[in-house]
Amino acid sequence: MYNKLLSPLDLGFTTLKNRVLMGSMHTMLEEAPNGFERAAAYYAERARGQVGLIVTGGIAPNVEGSVAPGAAKLDEPKEVAKHQLITQAVHQEGGKICMQILHTGRYAYHPMAVAPSPLKAPIAPFPPKELDAAGIEKQIAAFVNCAALAQEAGYDGVEVMGSEGYLINQFIAKKTNKREDEWGGAYENRIKFPTEIVRRVREKVGPDFIIIYRLSMLDLVEDGSTWDEVVTLAKEIEKSGATIINTGIGWHEARIPTIGTVVPRGGFAWVTKRMMGEVNIPLIATNRINTPEIAEQVLQEGCADMVSMARPFLADAFFVQKAMDNKSNEINTCIACNQACLDHTFQGKLTSCLVNPRACHETELNYTPAEQKKKVAVVGAGPAGLASATVLGERGHTVDLFEAEGEIGGQFNMAKVIPGKEEYGETIRYYDVMLKKYGVNVHLNHRIMLDELVAGNYDEIIIATGVTPRQVNFEGAHHAKVLSYADVLYKNKPVGNKVAIIGAGGIGFDMAEFLAHQPEHESPSLHTANYMKEWGVDMEYSKGGALTAAEPAPSPREIYLLKRSTGKHGKNLGKTTGWIHRSSLKMKEVKMMGNVEYQKVDDAGFHIVRDGNPEVLAVDHVVVCAGQEPLRDMYEELKAKGLSVHLIGGANVAAELDAKKAINEASYLCAKL
Repeated sequence: MYNKLLSPLDLGFTTLKNRVLMGSMHTMLEEAPNGFERAAAYYAERARGQVGLIVTGGIAPNVEGSVAPGAAKLDEPKEVAKHQLITQAVHQEGGKICMQILHTGRYAYHPMAVAPSPLKAPIAPFPPKELDAAGIEKQIAAFVNCAALAQEAGYDGVEVMGSEGYLINQFIAKKTNKREDEWGGAYENRIKFPTEIVRRVREKVGPDFIIIYRLSMLDLVEDGSTWDEVVTLAKEIEKSGATIINTGIGWHEARIPTIGTVVPRGGFAWVTKRMMGEVNIPLIATNRINTPEIAEQVLQEGCADMVSMARPFLADAFFVQKAMDNKSNEINTCIACNQACLDHTFQGKLTSCLVNPRACHETELNYTPAEQKKKVAVVGAGPAGLASATVLGERGHTVDLFEAEGEIGGQFNMAKVIPGKEEYGETIRYYDVMLKKYGVNVHLNHRIMLDELVAGNYDEIIIATGVTPRQVNFEGAHHAKVLSYADVLYKNKPVGNKVAIIGAGGIGFDMAEFLAHQPEHESPSLHTANYMKEWGVDMEYSKGGALTAAEPAPSPREIYLLKRSTGKHGKNLGKTTGWIHRSSLKMKEVKMMGNVEYQKVDDAGFHIVRDGNPEVLAVDHVVVCAGQEPLRDMYEELKAKGLSVHLIGGANVAAELDAKKAINEASYLCAKL
């Protein structure tokens, strides 16, 4: 079924069993207590899942290249033994693994940062020290030494990180290289740094060692590389001895979303396709390839020789095995939410996955067969209830899942209709398949009552009833103009052309996004060309960095996004995605107002006081997104009757819609019951 994807790739001295690369992700495992043992289990599980080649998270070649103080590096022989835990574990499962060598340059979160020019990065706290000629030689030698130690540790190869705006990329682009010596100025001088690294690494490691070079094919910053320069670099990297070229998309400081869920599936494969035929070594396409179908399509359309998927292997370690077994409907699909992976990394927390809490926790969270089979009732089929029912079913318990609505999914049924969040529907699909696979008894349109639960003789009862929209109590709160977010997203109630949204948290932003899109037009997240146009990516690549003026489709409504507090709207949104939501709403000309006091709603509109001044917003509707209340009916009464009852998810804490916490809580609870 996935003929191209699952076909081997001959690299000359070795063959990859399929064309799937597990792309590099910084998980923070190497920095954690017993981290290398945990990393070994994490990578081994993906190797057991039949991925063709794994690339580790970035490992620094020296202290100044490290991400932050204490971050993983490999520059001394004494550090080799820890890495051997990983390589041996992967090889025992029949896998292959490369170590990524990552030098952050001016992106470093420490004062020892170095760069080709002393220009501070907008996303890093410290200005870098400009490297002199001897310093540059020292950095090149560090890459070579790191590669040699990786080879000694048993890695099958290394990936030289030359993209995403890190040190090597900083040498290549005019934006960050202002030097006037032999390492700056003309393009051939600026690319000497990467070509020397690859050439000297190849010289050191010999011919039978994989060298992947991660090449920035699309910088998405002003004064980035032109397409002709990118092609020139690719050819020089091939001559220098690279085995494979992997595609890098966008610098970390670029203001174009490149991996968020708003990005169309396979949305950047066109860039790699442009490079096909320019070099004779395999090319890897990357970014938002999250199903075997998309991966196969990318390969069949001649966009690349191989595909890289990173976060999909957090979501499901057995992605490739399931594709091989024609069970792709059982794949737990990555929804590109970033909430438990990138957001965690940028907060210095251990990576995991919203839809799969076992990711990076393989040594502590396992769903083993239950020693004592129990009869369990799960009340509520939102994310917490679905995770509970599937884990319990997998472990062999008899499970009854009760849902008052006519479909499973809970709040995810609202999330999936938000433009740019269509992927959330995949999680519902996955759970639906798992419920059937594990024989869970699903009772839809069944609002279970207390007596029924008591009479059911259940060994355990899990209350996962979720949340209900919080009511507002100003005058006119029940006026026909006032709607809740559930009225709009779930009950499809019509909304007029002028609308005020109360609440600027995640739900308020989602509502604004939903209302700011033309209902008759599909979301740009579903069409690559529309998406690139909306965000200002020049697919003709007519100048360096491939940026052009953004042309967002106009909003069909005039929208006010209101909040009581002062300060930035959406300050509690995801660390790596909040800026995307703010930028998107800005492009749609949503009016963001803070320090607002809500007075009343009447036929004239919404009466507010802003910064002490009374105003009337002449709106057709007011949509309330002011948080939610937990639905925990029956919990205390069941407990009082001496039953073994557990309260999880939004029903337990309803601070914000938090599927990450809900699924995590459910998984840990049900792994033990």
